[in-house]
Amino acid sequence: MGGSGRHRRVHRFTHLRTRLLAVAGLAAALLAAAVATLIGSGRSAPRADVGAAVAPAAPPIAPEQANRASRAQRRGPLRARSARRRTAKKRARRPALEAGRGQAGTEVVAQGTCEASFYGTGPATASGAPFDPQALTAAHRTLPMGSLVRVINLGNARSVVVRINDRGPFVPGRCLDLSTAAMRAVGGVLSGVIPVRYEVLGGI
Repeated sequence: MGGSGRHRRVHRFTHLRTRLLAVAGLAAALLAAAVATLIGSGRSAPRADVGAAVAPAAPPIAPEQANRASRAQRRGPLRARSARRRTAKKRARRPALEAGRGQAGTEVVAQGTCEASFYGTGPATASGAPFDPQALTAAHRTLPMGSLVRVINLGNARSVVVRINDRGPFVPGRCLDLSTAAMRAVGGVLSGVIPVRYEVLGGI
């Protein structure tokens, strides 16, 4: 009886020690795994500043340079507007068409208002030259052949300089019969008949 009781106590102690060792081993394994995970995550995470390009610091801007740059920015739009104004003035002074370029002065010797029509076909003109619808010419009942006349469309202010080389039109209220090209230049082809102001140019 006594021997068997001692055997049981020794067996329980051995069994308890085995369990404690197993628990201790499992705890040590879990701790080692946690430490390894922490170390691995620390090594894999790159540092924010590693490999980052360092931008060179901008040199300080002197007050004179800043003022000069601001003045240049202010002058830019003004110069652009001035250039546009000069271009617009040149275009306004430019003769509308080539008919009287270099041959007539700017003096207006006669002027008036009337209606103007146009024609695109016809026989030889009264001057003897063939009719050309693409030439900047016009017909008038009384002006001398070769006279240069500036014609202004009163509907849109577009103008053209034509040379008189034919007679007509013979319709009451109309004083000029323009070629197709001349009427197109003043934007009246679709209307057919337009109100105009004419200026007979001197200095032929």
